[in-house]
Amino acid sequence: MPETTLAAAAIRWYDENARDLPWREPDVGAWAILVSEIMLQQTPVVRVLPAWRAWLSRWPTPAALAADTPAEAIRMWGRLGYPRRALRLRECAVAIVERHSGVVPTDLDALLALPGVGTYTARAVATFAYGQRHPVVDTNVRRFVARAVAGEPDAGPATRPADLVATEALLPAEPVRAARASAAFMELGALICTARTPRCADCPVTEVCAWRASGRPAPTGPTRRPQQYAGTDRQVRGLLLAVLREATGPVPHERLDLVWADAAQRSRALAGLVADGLVELVGDACVLAGDRPG
Repeated sequence: MPETTLAAAAIRWYDENARDLPWREPDVGAWAILVSEIMLQQTPVVRVLPAWRAWLSRWPTPAALAADTPAEAIRMWGRLGYPRRALRLRECAVAIVERHSGVVPTDLDALLALPGVGTYTARAVATFAYGQRHPVVDTNVRRFVARAVAGEPDAGPATRPADLVATEALLPAEPVRAARASAAFMELGALICTARTPRCADCPVTEVCAWRASGRPAPTGPTRRPQQYAGTDRQVRGLLLAVLREATGPVPHERLDLVWADAAQRSRALAGLVADGLVELVGDACVLAGDRPG
């Protein structure tokens, strides 16, 4: 099965089965797509949907966000998780205003130069917002390509240059068609070619999948365990940020002491928030970044 035929089968399936997500609407601009890509990192779609809508309702353009404070970005991020993304997104908005007159750039190198925009996000925006031909490779795409083409049960823990090359080889030559294929590969990996319970019977390329043809061998390396949350520094950081998000002024340390009994872990979590630029110290109190009085 030639690679272009694999892409054609994936696109046909996508046209009939793709989820109806708002950032996929034809009139959605590059800024909205950039916001969705940042929010979707390590976060399920169901949690991103309301946050994405609220964010764009408040800040429909990069200029609108750039004009607001980091503290408001952190507040608006709410409990979406990994709140440093809120700061990176605001820094990105500032750079777009300063370097590109408030318009998300179309050039891949310019996208890569934006704060907080990495290899995947830059290619995703160039592809899904501007219809360019780039390999857009996330965990789902790597797994789908590894199985369908190489016959491997998984693709490893991180994206390698070889993953970009293998995915690009599958893309149709025509840019808009290639962008459609990229979206299809991603959707197949997310819904059908899943890590634990792949639905091979529903896959449009099942008859030619190299992994299925080889008997669906199991991974030989160590299995990644889901990250724990309860009791971790991440949980404590979230509890501290929740108090600061609701506050209208500096929060004394005594108030923060109430959120977690373990003083050493609480202190470590707070120090991490300060180091990450999410929280500022004001005397014997704390505020969100950019919320310092005066």
